[in-house]
Amino acid sequence: MLDALILAERIKPSQDAKRRAFRKYKMREGEERFATAVFYSILRNLGIYDRMIERVTGVRNVYLLDETLRNATRLAIELLRERDLSKKQLKLARSVLAGEIRRRSHPYASTFFWEQWDNLAATELKPGSEEEQLMLTYKVSPLYARKVKELLGEETEAFLKYINTPPPLTLRINILKSSREEIERFLKGVKYEWSDVVPTVVKIFSSLDLERFKPFKEGKVIVQEEAAAAASLILDPQPGETVVDLAAAPGGKTEHMAELMKNRGKIYAIDINEKRVERMKELLKRAGVNIVDIIIEDGREAPKTLGEGIADRVMLDAPCTSSGTVQRNPELRWRIREESDIKEFIELQRELLIAGWKLLKEGGKILYATCSIFKEENEDNVEWFLKETEAELIQLEKPYSQGFLKGTRRAWPHRHKTIGFFYALMRKGE
Repeated sequence: MLDALILAERIKPSQDAKRRAFRKYKMREGEERFATAVFYSILRNLGIYDRMIERVTGVRNVYLLDETLRNATRLAIELLRERDLSKKQLKLARSVLAGEIRRRSHPYASTFFWEQWDNLAATELKPGSEEEQLMLTYKVSPLYARKVKELLGEETEAFLKYINTPPPLTLRINILKSSREEIERFLKGVKYEWSDVVPTVVKIFSSLDLERFKPFKEGKVIVQEEAAAAASLILDPQPGETVVDLAAAPGGKTEHMAELMKNRGKIYAIDINEKRVERMKELLKRAGVNIVDIIIEDGREAPKTLGEGIADRVMLDAPCTSSGTVQRNPELRWRIREESDIKEFIELQRELLIAGWKLLKEGGKILYATCSIFKEENEDNVEWFLKETEAELIQLEKPYSQGFLKGTRRAWPHRHKTIGFFYALMRKGE
C-alpha cells in the first residue's frame, strides 16, 4: 500500500501506480479488494488528510516532509478514521508503518510518526467558509469548489455529489474487428447499457476482469470514455484524408479516427511523452490499425516537421488540468489548488492551437477539445483563437449541452453521466 501511494505521486494515472505496486505482492482477493478501497479513499481525501497533517505536525506544507513519512501518515489517518479496525489491528499498523519509515527513511522520522499517532486520531477539521464546507463534504480543493460554483450555481452540489460516485467501466467497440452483436455475446450475465451518444460505447456496471476479457485482449474493444469517443465523431475524419493528432498518446482518439477512416489515409500521431507513446503503439497494434505514423516531439513543432497546410483535419485534445475527470482520477481534485495551476496550461493550449492552424489546408477543420470544465481553458481560448486567426467557428448542435460560447458543446458529469469535456470545431477559410 505504501509503495502504491508513493508511486502515485510520481506517475499518472493513479491506476497505473496501483497496478505496478500491487503486482509485487501476492494478495488474496479479499486483501486486494481492501487495499484497493483504502488506496482510492486516500486519494479522494488527500487534501483533507494533508491539512490534518499540517495542523498536527506544524509543517507549513506537507510536501516538505519525507515522501515515506508523508504517505505513511496519510495511510495512518485513513486506517484510524475511515476503517473499522480493532485496537489490536491499529496497534499492529502503527508498528508496521513506523518500521517501514525507519527502514526507508530515518529513525528520527519513525519516532516522529510514532509520537503523532494519537494526535492524528484526535484532530478534527472544522470548515471556516462555504468553500471549506464543500471541501470537507465533497472532497475537493476549495479552489475547485469555488470554480464549479461559478460555472454551475445551483447545480454545484449535484455535480460534486456525482463525481464522488463510482464510475462504470466504459468500452468502445473497434469496428475494424467487431460489432455490438459480437460483444453482447461476451456480456451475458453482466449489467451494461449502450451509449445514446456514441453507439459503439458500452458502459459496464458489473465487475469485469479486463485483463481476462477476451475482446479486450484481441483488440475488439478499447477502454475509452463516452465523451472522449464523441470527439472523433465530431471531427468526422474521412477515408483517404490526412489527419494530425497533436497530443495523441495514449492513443484512444488516434485509434478511433483510424476506424472511422476505415484504415485508409494517413494519421500523424504526435506526442512528447515516450511512456504514453509506448502505450499507444501497443493499442494500435492490438487494434489492427496500420495508417498511423507516430512522431515523438512537442506538438508545437509539428508545422516544422510535417510542413504547413498538409492536413485535412487536426485533432487537438489539448493537455489541460483534466478537471472534468476527477471521478476517475481522484487525486486531481487536490492538484488544482491555485489559479496558477490553471494558467500554466493556457499558454501551451494556445500555442498548440496556432500549430494546428498552420497544419490545416484551406477548408480543413480543427477540433479543439479538453477534458477540463474550466472556462479559461475552453471558451476563453476559443474566443482568443478566433480573434488571432480567420477561423470560422462551426455551430455544433450536438452532443450534450451548449457551452458558454454559442456553437461549442460541453459534457457535464452530473448531467450526462460521463467525464467533463469541451468541444469547439473550427474551419480554415476556403
